[in-house]
Amino acid sequence: MSMAAGEYVSVSSQADTEAADLKRERRELAEDPEHELEELTRIYESRGLDRPTAEIVARKLTTHDVLGAHKRDELGLSEAAEAKPLQAAMASALTFTVGAALPLLVVLLLPVTLLVPAVSVASLLFLALLGGVGARAGKAPLMPSIIRVTFWGALAMALTAGIGKLAGAVV
Repeated sequence: MSMAAGEYVSVSSQADTEAADLKRERRELAEDPEHELEELTRIYESRGLDRPTAEIVARKLTTHDVLGAHKRDELGLSEAAEAKPLQAAMASALTFTVGAALPLLVVLLLPVTLLVPAVSVASLLFLALLGGVGARAGKAPLMPSIIRVTFWGALAMALTAGIGKLAGAVV
């Protein structure tokens, strides 16, 4: 729940920023449409179009959907990448629940004397597995994802254990 709540808050902040950017852009379009058209023209020029072509593209796109053109090309926002706080929170809750359930299975299967090393090793193996699953799902290279997830998981575990040791608790 903590991770889901954090994800929700984080992505909500991103959504708020996007909404504020769009509000500002609407105001700028209403107050100075010629300046905004020039701004788009310069953006298309910076992407390699010559000035006359950039002007044509800017005019055509703003005639069709002026806010959409600025949203996409000036602000870099798109429907596909739009911040969706509830979706992010649900995905975080699901993945962290699955990620926490796997080491708990080890706890149920092994004797108490082996729990700390077994859960530590199993957690790292499950992190590597989930890093690979995430990479496959996102069609990303496997090894960088597996290494990143496992490294940061191992670091978090080590820091947690170190803090626990300093506090006199077994973590």
